[in-house]
Amino acid sequence: MKQKSIYSCQQCGYQSPKWLGKCPDCNQWDTLVEEQVVMNKRSSRVLPPPAVVQSISAVSVSDDDRVSCGIAELDRVLGGGVVAGSLSLIGGDPGIGKSTLLIQAADRLATHGPVLYATAEESARQVRMRGDRLGANNPSLLLLAETSLEAIIDRVREIKPAFLIIDSIQTIFTAGLESAPGSVSQVRECAGRLMQLSKGEGVSTFIVGHVTKDGSIAGPRMLEHMVDTVLYFEGDAGHPYRILRAVKNRFGSTNEIGVFSMREEGLVEVPNPSELFLAERPDGAAGSVVVASLEGSRPILIELQALVSGASFGTPRRTTMGLDHNRASLLVAVLEKRVGLSLLALDIFLNVAGGVKLVEPAIDLGVVAALASSHLNRVVPARTVMFGEVGLTGEVRAVLQPELRVKEAARLGFNRCFLPQGNLKGMKIPDGIELVGVKNVSEVLDGLFESV
Repeated sequence: MKQKSIYSCQQCGYQSPKWLGKCPDCNQWDTLVEEQVVMNKRSSRVLPPPAVVQSISAVSVSDDDRVSCGIAELDRVLGGGVVAGSLSLIGGDPGIGKSTLLIQAADRLATHGPVLYATAEESARQVRMRGDRLGANNPSLLLLAETSLEAIIDRVREIKPAFLIIDSIQTIFTAGLESAPGSVSQVRECAGRLMQLSKGEGVSTFIVGHVTKDGSIAGPRMLEHMVDTVLYFEGDAGHPYRILRAVKNRFGSTNEIGVFSMREEGLVEVPNPSELFLAERPDGAAGSVVVASLEGSRPILIELQALVSGASFGTPRRTTMGLDHNRASLLVAVLEKRVGLSLLALDIFLNVAGGVKLVEPAIDLGVVAALASSHLNRVVPARTVMFGEVGLTGEVRAVLQPELRVKEAARLGFNRCFLPQGNLKGMKIPDGIELVGVKNVSEVLDGLFESV
């Protein structure tokens, strides 16, 4: 047995034979921690048999390879269900609902085969108490309170479950390394062993991952590269809504989202999130605009709120919630330069109602309209919706899937939609809604407020 000391970066996984104050890979300070690595000359790991080379046309694929979770929103994010032998990683803030969702899904998956829930953070009694509250009492849902990876693997090979849940990857450890649980080397090694187990035994595995203070999954970045699917739980502690977002999916589309509502009985699906997000929209309030955003294959109508007021201090403030701060600053400059609105010396606050995070550029038109509405104190008509990307010269650029956005707006009773002129070509117009094609920001504001 040979012992070796290395220094690993707790942010990116970079390894160095000596201590460094700054990681040369991710440029973070004071992140290298000493770890003792034990190299066994005789490894107890059983090597899998050599793989067979075969033609791609000879590989059989069927719809039976996917199993429904019994939760439609989770199935949507996963691309249609759980794929046999897949490895999925779920991350999110503490208390956001990761364990709650997995227990609910495990109870439903247990109807298709045994589910082994390995809890390394809680006792079996604590998990049972949560299960009673959520109504999860399927006898095929098996609990294992264990922190040793080797013990978990032994139980999997003994029980042969169809599904395996690890809660969480930062709290289990392998005896082959002397470093503490949660360290880079432990997380990397445990994830690698679980990947081999999942692929070799055909067990569909879910791994819970903690997140750092900046919102990324703790541990080496390669953890996200090793798994098949990466899901992020998003949500504001002050709102009951939870967004499950797929940022990587080898079996489906990325940026797909599922919407849930946290209640006493657990996470409840929200099949129509647009109505939910617009339910509390105020009437006749300046600075409020509805935008049609596209999350994966789902169009969602969300309210954008803007507040423009006089600066209290010498330097005006720019505060954004749920929007990219740099993108908002860019749009403020466009309004100042191309339209002539004096905004640079004013405090500006932007918020996405409901605690949702929007990243696509199609919401630019809504941000511009909300800023102008608040600054001019002019109300945008309640049944008006808009979408479009805004360029630096003030032009409005076409976006993807305009018909889906317009159909969702018409279904919810909106009667007017501002959209890029380039998206009008060949579009089928639903009944009851007027489409207004615009080429630049000035045309939008003229159409909304008649004159600026």
